[in-house]
Amino acid sequence: MTVASYLITGDDPSLQSEALTGLLDRLCGADFVPVEEHGPDGDDSIDIGPVLDALVTPPFLADRRIVVVRSAEKLDATQAAQLADHVKEPSESNILVLVTSGASSGAGATRSVPVGLSRAVKSHGEVIDTSPGQGRQRSDWLGQRIRAAPVRLDAEAARLLSEHLGEDVARLHSILDMLESTYGEGGKVGAVELAPFLGDSGTVPPWDLTDALDRGNTAEAITALHRMMDAGGRHPLQIMATLQRHFGGMLRLDGAEVRTGEDAAAILKMSPFPARKVLEQGRRLGHERIARAIEVLAQADADLRGRLGWPDALVMEVLVARLAQLARSQAAPARSRSR
Repeated sequence: MTVASYLITGDDPSLQSEALTGLLDRLCGADFVPVEEHGPDGDDSIDIGPVLDALVTPPFLADRRIVVVRSAEKLDATQAAQLADHVKEPSESNILVLVTSGASSGAGATRSVPVGLSRAVKSHGEVIDTSPGQGRQRSDWLGQRIRAAPVRLDAEAARLLSEHLGEDVARLHSILDMLESTYGEGGKVGAVELAPFLGDSGTVPPWDLTDALDRGNTAEAITALHRMMDAGGRHPLQIMATLQRHFGGMLRLDGAEVRTGEDAAAILKMSPFPARKVLEQGRRLGHERIARAIEVLAQADADLRGRLGWPDALVMEVLVARLAQLARSQAAPARSRSR
């Protein structure tokens, strides 16, 4: 049975564009297939009329037509219902491809098409989720892409590429393309051959920073800090908020009747795995060092707001070094405010 509808989702527009290109290549093959593209107009709304007309009109001089609707999350409920009806009873000669833009809502979550339309495509068509996920899921996603690449990266090169990209996995495709154009299809690439193509390091997730701090590894923590500020474009106050939540969570659990990660999650309003990490690190630090961490954070927050006149990067480096030192120390440090 031919699939007549597709929905491409995700939070990175470049990955969605890559998926759309691959899908169109697959659907068109070597044949001539007309492709119509529709999307938001000047007032940021989508005119659904031409889309519906294209979906019910037989293609001219071709056996099928592909109708692409970009920024599909901007469809309103009525428009989505109309398209859902078509998805459930599609035309034999027209294929609908919906693509979300990866735009975020005010709460920071990625916007998606109305749920009724999404369910219709899931039941009668195909959903292509381009999100690489987090943690192990992201590593698996990268590994699969690297193994399927037109060039052969050895284990060291694959590890280096994965670490260098961090969260900026959208850059993977362009790097692999450059490697193919340089070394040819099937070319063998080691770390030495890869290095000139890496460019700037990609950003890393916040837990790379907090995990390094929990281990007391100053060098790794400062590296993660700069990748978050530089490649990630995070403002120091955003990173400060992450650190305040991390150590503030330890303070909230300090002295509380908490036995498990689930207990900690209920208090901290987060999932059990990160809550358990906060709980365990708080127990390792103890009350005195948790209190000292809160003091150090408060001092740095005031410094970022102009108390010392230091560059923001220097304030954050000093903060990170002090927090890492607390994790390494065996006893609570003296409560001195001297710098």
